[in-house]
Amino acid sequence: MKNAFKRAMAGVAVVVLVAGIAVLFYGSRLAAIGTAYTAKILCSGVFLSHRDPQSLLDTDLSADDLAFLRHVDVQVDRAAGKVTASFFGFARRQAVYLEGRGCAIGHGEAAKRDKTRAEGFAFRLREQRMVADELDSVDGLPPDLDQTRLSSALEWAFSEPEPALPRRTRAVVVVYRGHLVAERYAPPFTKDTPLIGWSMTKSVINALVGVLVKQGKISLSDSAPIPEWRGATDPRRRITLEQLLRMTSGLRFDEDYGNPLADVIVMLLGVPDAAAFAAAKPLETSPGARWSYSSGTTNIIAYAIRQIVGESDYLDFPRRAFFDRLGMTSAVIETDASGTFVGSSFMYATARDWARFGLLYLRDGVWLGERILPEGWVAFTRTPTPAAPDHQYGAHFWLGISENYRCGNGSRLLPGDAFHAIGHEGQFVTVIPSRELVLVRLGFTRYPCAWDHQMFVDLVLRALGNDVPADPALITNSHYETGARPLAPR
Repeated sequence: MKNAFKRAMAGVAVVVLVAGIAVLFYGSRLAAIGTAYTAKILCSGVFLSHRDPQSLLDTDLSADDLAFLRHVDVQVDRAAGKVTASFFGFARRQAVYLEGRGCAIGHGEAAKRDKTRAEGFAFRLREQRMVADELDSVDGLPPDLDQTRLSSALEWAFSEPEPALPRRTRAVVVVYRGHLVAERYAPPFTKDTPLIGWSMTKSVINALVGVLVKQGKISLSDSAPIPEWRGATDPRRRITLEQLLRMTSGLRFDEDYGNPLADVIVMLLGVPDAAAFAAAKPLETSPGARWSYSSGTTNIIAYAIRQIVGESDYLDFPRRAFFDRLGMTSAVIETDASGTFVGSSFMYATARDWARFGLLYLRDGVWLGERILPEGWVAFTRTPTPAAPDHQYGAHFWLGISENYRCGNGSRLLPGDAFHAIGHEGQFVTVIPSRELVLVRLGFTRYPCAWDHQMFVDLVLRALGNDVPADPALITNSHYETGARPLAPR
């Protein structure tokens, strides 16, 4: 009896020990993710958005479901361009800022980032933008614009009717028929404040690929130029750039933001080289056979661009080849510690510059008479991916609004030619060619249905004299279903 009791107690002790180790492991990972996220968001907010550190700590790093981050200790070294975060002295993480490259989380030796600047020709084109710009001023508004209704739409966007579901709209820009007809900002944000786009960055990567296609440096049917996939027997060598753009690569990738051990969390916050982490994943299905939303896919494309452009031109490429040509002088795509752009998530730009990006796609890739994107590129981008649920995904752009941001309050469906760059926390650039409309909404929305983007677009369309769709054939249901978690970065 005693031996049986001892064996039972030993078994219990083993179970308790294993459970304790698991809790410690999970807790340590959660703490490390929390401190890395805090260091990164605080660093970018201070050095790119030029925000007061306390305002970030009071909202972006403590509100709603992020309340646990209040226990993270931080130090901001403005002179050195560094932010350090720790959890009661443990799980210490540091983010380092470099001009033109933004902030990246340091990982040992990888924290020693190359001091190369990436300023391009910003000053010259900043002067040019003052002379000519596709984004016209508010002078001479279109006669069919109902300014009272438009003001009401903006009031709705910045209102907070449900304290338990805060919208926290920070910026809205409305461009109609080439005119900047409305903009509004929640203090302390202004027209000069660069704000994060989260997964809207993916749509910008679409544009950079388009520029390279126009230059004749790549073709969509080409296999992705990833050195790690070049082995004669590696099945990943068959993955094409088009399959990457359409999220049909077949690569395994876990996009579960609720799991601190998930691929997407480790990639963004836990490793020095996001693209290498994603590129190392094996095939789960044959390329082209299945659609699966993956932030890792976009970072692989960012790495492919690095291979195509070359090391000497890579850091300047987005600004030289794209941003400066549109006058997007505030735009910065941040790199990770390895120097590759984090194309899935980390681009900052003012609301007006996000509007310029949308206006380029409204203009079919033409800016001030110059073709920036190849002819047919926007049509390709908007063509539904057959494998995507309800065909609501194109090529790094969404063709519909997820039910997290479409909560049954819109009185009707959106025009069928609407397409969107969509990012975590309710970032939107909506383009509706048939209505000559570009609509930008930036905010900090953490909960599903706190922001109803379909309702907002509906209200703006009413202000533009579009109560009734001009062509029933352009109407489509913007519904889609995926297995993604609520408000996962898009």
